[in-house]
Amino acid sequence: MNIGVAACPHGEAHNSVRLVLAVGLALACVSSLVAAKVGIEALIESRQASMKQMATAAKTLAGIFNGQVPYNAATFRDAAETLRDRTGSLLGEFPSGSLGPLSGAKPEIDQDRRSFEALAHHIATLATALAKEAANAPPQINAEMRMGPGTMMDGGSLLGKRTNAAEPEPATLPAEHLVHMILQDCTSCHSRFRQKIR
Repeated sequence: MNIGVAACPHGEAHNSVRLVLAVGLALACVSSLVAAKVGIEALIESRQASMKQMATAAKTLAGIFNGQVPYNAATFRDAAETLRDRTGSLLGEFPSGSLGPLSGAKPEIDQDRRSFEALAHHIATLATALAKEAANAPPQINAEMRMGPGTMMDGGSLLGKRTNAAEPEPATLPAEHLVHMILQDCTSCHSRFRQKIR
């Protein structure tokens, strides 16, 4: 016995609607993937621009203290504020999905997020203390801004690092010491978490 299936009078219309919905869904998925890729690329470009601003500010500050850049209170203040502002947003600039050879940021950031965040928080604390000091920058570099003789950047002295020495409160350190510690943190972070862009 042959039982026929009644044809839907709207069969072609239903198939067309299904096709339109399937194509629409596929286009929406592709569009969201493209938007995500564009979003990640924009984030990477923004992060790299931020890193360049930090590098320029750090170079200016280091140059001021080693005599290669003439001291000017406004220049000192601007560079310190740039470091404070840029380091304050570091954590948000390295989300998962934005790391890898094309970005210059190693995937190890995700593998050791705790260490990365500790470095980012430390540099932000130092940069905040430096910006506070720079807010009242004197017209000339003075002895209070300079590191004392025999002071090392890591809390030690010329005789060697003190074991289990607590790091001094950043607000109590002279500006030059803070700059050296910031540069030390930058070097440490880059050696662990930065790679050449391919």
